[in-house]
Amino acid sequence: MAKRTYEDEHLRILWDSSFCIHSARCIQAGNGTFDPQRRPWVDMSQADIDTIVSAIEACPTGALRYERLDGGVEEHTPATTTIVPFPHGPLFVRGEVEVRDRHGEMFVASPRVALCRCGHSENQPFCDLSHRGSDFRDHAKAPNSVREEAASPNDISSEEL
Repeated sequence: MAKRTYEDEHLRILWDSSFCIHSARCIQAGNGTFDPQRRPWVDMSQADIDTIVSAIEACPTGALRYERLDGGVEEHTPATTTIVPFPHGPLFVRGEVEVRDRHGEMFVASPRVALCRCGHSENQPFCDLSHRGSDFRDHAKAPNSVREEAASPNDISSEEL
């Protein structure tokens, strides 16, 4: 898995491929900044900084993060941590998230993570899309109408997962 940094005088973009589940939210929202067919795949000259930041914040897993180098506003982290199960997919967690191992050692601290529910991920406890190749199906306890409303915090369609 790769970790990459892309930087200009305004912004540092951090990408960790081990967390990427290829939802394509960055590609859709980045106005050409993110293109997996291009090398390097991130070209910060393609969009203004606000568009790039919005695209990064749309990443449901935290695979993309950023640091403002121009004194601009950093990513807002919700005061309340939320956990939203995506139908037949991961748990999307938002807030002040720290994922630690059983010894208390930090895996990651991020405002966004996607945790595996199917048990098949090779990147436990994080989702790696292994649920797609398994027979995993969640069995919601909440009524479907309530669950469907809550299951898509970033308007991610089930086809994207």
